[in-house]
Parts: sequence; structure tokens; C-alpha cells
Amino acid sequence: MPIHPKGCLTLSTTTPHLLPPLSPSNFLSPPLSPTSPPSPAASPTDPSGHLHILCNDSGIEFVHAEAKHIFIDHILSPVDVPNCFKEFFTFDDTLSYAGHHKPLAAVQVTELGDGIFVGCTVNHAVTDGTSFWNFFNTFAEICRGAKNISKSPDFCRNTVFDSQAVLRFPEGGPSATFSGDEPLRERIFHFSRESILKMKLKANKKLTTEIIGKQCNDSWTVTNGVINGNRTAEISSFQSLCAQLWRSVTRARKLDGNKTTTFRMAVNCRHRLEPRLDPLYFGNAIQSIPTVATVGELLSRDLNWSGDLLHQNVVAHDDATVRRGVKDWESNPRLFPLGNPDGASITMGSSPRFPMYDNDFGWGRPMAVRSGRANKFDGKISAFPGRDGGGSVDLEVVLSPETMAGLETDMEFMQCVS
Repeated sequence: MPIHPKGCLTLSTTTPHLLPPLSPSNFLSPPLSPTSPPSPAASPTDPSGHLHILCNDSGIEFVHAEAKHIFIDHILSPVDVPNCFKEFFTFDDTLSYAGHHKPLAAVQVTELGDGIFVGCTVNHAVTDGTSFWNFFNTFAEICRGAKNISKSPDFCRNTVFDSQAVLRFPEGGPSATFSGDEPLRERIFHFSRESILKMKLKANKKLTTEIIGKQCNDSWTVTNGVINGNRTAEISSFQSLCAQLWRSVTRARKLDGNKTTTFRMAVNCRHRLEPRLDPLYFGNAIQSIPTVATVGELLSRDLNWSGDLLHQNVVAHDDATVRRGVKDWESNPRLFPLGNPDGASITMGSSPRFPMYDNDFGWGRPMAVRSGRANKFDGKISAFPGRDGGGSVDLEVVLSPETMAGLETDMEFMQCVS
């Protein structure tokens, strides 16, 4: 599993007084001690092969950088995401295996000509997106002067994810499962709340028609698209957006109709387990759901068909499915292979539900959220909440130059972009 680099860009020309003295070798201990989430300093491996994280409050690596020649408008206005964002993160080109000997988390504060970018890198083997953004929000909260944090993480380890299985590595550790040298384009596509609701209505058109017919003959009731209080019947806004992206990217790739295409998305398992995990459970509680279809069928059917495929897979991922996934992995511990080896896959990460714009370090809400160079390959998508809120979504789309050019001329997709 890779590392997790995300950061927030803020309009400001001064650093907050609660940040520690800014020197490259400094550690971020004053604002993160003692009321913060854990600051792991060591991760020794015992004779049985189990890795132990020692939370000894020694702080995490902190880097201060300056790029006064870069201005916010220069890096937010281009169509493609500028490469300079990749330089705003430390440990950005690192595999999670390096956590055996490198810090598990690091923060880089980069002063720009008219703003500040705070980039946080955390080992993804330790945290998932939910834990990452709770940590990041807490860091910002403490920098604003909070005496007590508002969302205390839950550190329970008596869960199905507390496995005793040991993952064995080859000598020298694993290698990346995809090339980091392939030519890629990276672009942010913004979708307004209104645009997403139109996609959702289109994706649920068949369901709505069936509901109206049933209402004429039985006692079904519908309120805001919810059937008798049951939301599992409708394709969600995000599933509708994912279905549209799947269709349009697949069309832009110009693949053979008989080829199988895969849309893979990460799901939060906290609320899927019985009993549920605490929403603030600190750790990694995600699993990956692959949905497959032939290219010909995906493109010949409508948005309802592809949206329903994604929807049914998500709904089916219940407590039993989560536990089967863990048991299957324990029977054969293995690394999760990232990448797009067959040229027909899409991997959706992150979530528009994450509180990314709650990271107020004292300058106000961030201007933008961006990620680092890690985990970038053809077909890697990350979902962010739109800055204007209200259900808007930003998709960070990484594609080959040819596929991106095709997506930009796909009218079905581009008419949804705000």
C-alpha cells in the first residue's frame, strides 16, 4: 500500500504563530503534543513478523519550504494541475513499506508568493482517508489555539481488522506495481450540486418510472426519492457521477467491445460492520469493491444500467462481505496491486464526504485541496468535496494524454462539468 499525500492551499502571507520554529530539521511537536492524535516515532517488527507502532509523543517530521516565485493564480488557473504541487510534499515518492525505517507521517509547509500550502503525508498502511482527515483537521484545530480537540479518535483494536496474519515481504521489500514514468495528464473537473442532481435523476429514471407505476397499484410511498424510508433502492449522487465517469473514460479509451473494464472504488467499512465501529475509529478500515462489465455492454446501455451495477455492489458490501474479505486475505496475505495493467481499469479513491475544507489553521477555509505524486497512474481518480459545498464535487482525474483528450471532447461528460 502507498503513502497518503494530501494538502490544503490557503490565501495568506504569514505563517501562524502556533507553528513551531521553521527549520528543515524541526519536528512538529509543539502543536501536536500532548492533546493530538498519535505521533508514531518507531515501528519495530517482533520475531513473529508483527509490526508495532510506538506512540511516544516525540513528534513527526516537519519541513518548511519557500517558493515565493509561485502565486496562487498561477497554479489554480491552468487547465492541468501544475507539476509544482508534487514538490509540496515530503516522502511523496515513498512506498508504505518504508515505514519500517522512515517516519509514518510528515508535514511540509510551503510559503508561496501570496499563500501557504500545508501538505500532510501519512503512511496509508496506518490510516485510511477518514482517519487522515480527522488527524489533519485536529492539527489545524490545535494550531488555531484549541485547548481540547473536538473529535477524539477511537483507538480500539478489538475489531475484525486486528488480524494476526503476517504479510511476508521479499528481501529488500516490495516494488511499486505500476510505472511512475508513464506520460500522464492530471486535471480537476468540478461538478456543481445541480449538475450532479441531474445525473442522479437520469440514473434513477427507470426506478422513478417503476415507483410511479407501483404507486398506482399499492401502498408504496416516496419522499425525496426514498421508498418507504429505504434509501438502498436508489442510485446515489456519487454513484451516478462514478457511472458517468466510467462510461465516458471507457469510451475515450476506444477499447474493443469484448474487453472487460473494471471500476474499483474504496468503501468505508466502519458502518458496515455489526456492531459498527466508531465513526472516529483511527486506523485503516477500508476495502476495495471491483465492478466489471464488458466495454460493449457498458457503452450500449444507459446511465441507469451502469449506475445500478455500482449501486448493487456497494449495497451488497455488508458485514458478512467485509468479514469474508478479511478471512480471504488472512488465508493468503498479499499486497493490494495498484495500477491499470490491462488499460481498461478505473480506481476511485478519497471521498467527497471527507471534511477537507474544515482545515482552518487560522487563515480561514482553504482555497483548494490537492494531492501529491503518489498513487498516480492512468485511470486513478480522487474525489474531493467542492469548495462551494452544498453537494458539489471535484474529481482529480489522472489519465494518459490520449484518453484525457478524448474525455475532454466527450459531450455526455463535459456537459456535466461546471
